[in-house]
Amino acid sequence: MNLLQRFRSTPRRLAVASAATAAAAVAGSLATDVDSRWYRRRDLPAWQPPGVAFPIVWTALYADIAATSAATTTSLDDQGRFEEARSYWAALGVNLALNAGWCALFFRARRPSLATAGALALAVSSADLARRAAAVDPAHGAALAPYAAWCTFATALSAEIWRRNGDG
Repeated sequence: MNLLQRFRSTPRRLAVASAATAAAAVAGSLATDVDSRWYRRRDLPAWQPPGVAFPIVWTALYADIAATSAATTTSLDDQGRFEEARSYWAALGVNLALNAGWCALFFRARRPSLATAGALALAVSSADLARRAAAVDPAHGAALAPYAAWCTFATALSAEIWRRNGDG
C-alpha cells in the first residue's frame, strides 16, 4: 500500500481533518482577546450571543467540519473522484485559514471593517464547502449547513459592530 492509499483510509482522513480544524481553532483562540480594553469598549448589539456560547458553538462546528470533511473525501475517493477530493481539501484549507484569520483581523488588527470582509469571505467559503459536500451526499451538505449559517450570522454581527464603532 503506497502513501496515497494509506492517506485515503477514513481514520487517517479524520485525523488530518481534525488536526487542520484544531490548528484553526488554536490559531483563532490565540488571536482572540475578549478581555482587552479595546473589545470591552465596543458598543455591541443586544442580539450578540453571550460569550459562553462561542466556545460551545465553535467546538461543535469544528467537530462537524472534521467529521463531514473526512466522510466527504472518503466518498469522493471511493467513487474514484480523486481530483474533486483534492479540490475539497484545498477548499477546506482556505476555509480554515479564513476562519482563523477573522480573529486576527478583529481582535489583533482591531479592524472591524476588515473583519467584516473576512467574515463574508468565510461565509461564502463555508457555503461552498456545504455545496461541495452536498454534491457527494445530501446528508453531508446538511451537516455543514449550520457552519455556513453561523458564519453568515458572524458576518452580520461583525458588520453591526463595525457600523456601531467604526474602525479603531
